[in-house]
Amino acid sequence: MMDLTKIRREFPILEQKIYGKPLVYLDNAATAQKPLCVIDTISDAYRNVNANVHRGVHFLSQKATDQMEAARETVRRFIGAGSTEEVIFTRGTTESLNLLASSFSKAFLKPGDEIVLSGMEHHSNIVPWQIQAEQYGFTIRVIPVTDDGLLDMDAFRQMLASKVKLVSVAHVSNVLGTVNPVAEIIAEAHSKGIPVAIDGAQSVPHMKVDVQALDADFYAFSGHKAYGPTGIGVLYGRRGLLEQMPPYQGGGEMIKHVSFAGTTYNGLPFKFEAGTPDYIGAIALARALDFMTEVGLDSIERHERELCSYALDALNTIPGMRIIGQAPDRSGVISFLVGDVHPADMGTLLDKLGIAVRTGHHCAEPLMERFGIPGTVRASFAMYNGKSEIDALVAGIDRIRKMF
Repeated sequence: MMDLTKIRREFPILEQKIYGKPLVYLDNAATAQKPLCVIDTISDAYRNVNANVHRGVHFLSQKATDQMEAARETVRRFIGAGSTEEVIFTRGTTESLNLLASSFSKAFLKPGDEIVLSGMEHHSNIVPWQIQAEQYGFTIRVIPVTDDGLLDMDAFRQMLASKVKLVSVAHVSNVLGTVNPVAEIIAEAHSKGIPVAIDGAQSVPHMKVDVQALDADFYAFSGHKAYGPTGIGVLYGRRGLLEQMPPYQGGGEMIKHVSFAGTTYNGLPFKFEAGTPDYIGAIALARALDFMTEVGLDSIERHERELCSYALDALNTIPGMRIIGQAPDRSGVISFLVGDVHPADMGTLLDKLGIAVRTGHHCAEPLMERFGIPGTVRASFAMYNGKSEIDALVAGIDRIRKMF
């Protein structure tokens, strides 16, 4: 069982007060707070091993290189990848998906082809594909979302025709908290010979992920949502597919030989890591993943699911409460509206009570259109949140509701 008091001591930011009220941080789907061990790792790396990686023969460069590549191995082990060559460091899920869309489209897509997305995707898994569709002439098809906030799997199966060259879906909705049946989606697509990419931004921080067990072809996630620093993320890709895809960017490190007559590219994963990488971020991300492992991924998931269930029960006691999405299998995200209170007003007034939530469309405007709403209030949980914070949220919402 998790020791919540002990865990909270690892996150110094949680000790502060906002407008004289104890901070209740419930915006973890946007970014999670950082434990001391991650903050200390960043400081230590800059103090003691700061030197450009891979290119230097001197001691510090080799030490920094060793630590960065050890971080890549930590990521490989954490997500169950088969090889470190399949682990590409990026700036985050957004860059991972842009890299994938650009390189995959250039390698595999042409006019008349189709890709399949879902109606609950984050803009980062929509817009990059739209940009490439304009260039390469393929069509984007969309899996419908049911009234309960689930993917219409019957409709999905009917989409899997020979024209479909890729399926790309979120593991967990950043709005609804719905845990999508990605193993089933992958199996269905693979039965037709179609590769699958998974946006894992909202899953990796909250549950154990094994990309080989899932049989995913691509898997993307961000460091900052998994208690690591901002500006670092990961794209896992199946080696055979990555080898066929062209580089996303040009520059140093991603080359073997450059001349004005032509250039040959480096091997994996460096082919996709142009320029000086965020080696400090990679090292700190590894420490964050180790921290999650030390706490226990099963314990984190169990705690957050219990917290989510407690929150759903408590929120539903509030008159006028409308929770968006009723998926039975959900992670620690709850989006809601209350009566006629505008989400921005609710969020602003909750902030005055020291309660941090997210308001708006959450970079998922098509999903907002699906439910006929302009936006929601979103509360999202992490390992350091407790039931007393849910109680504070519920009391705050009820107090604000009575003002309107």
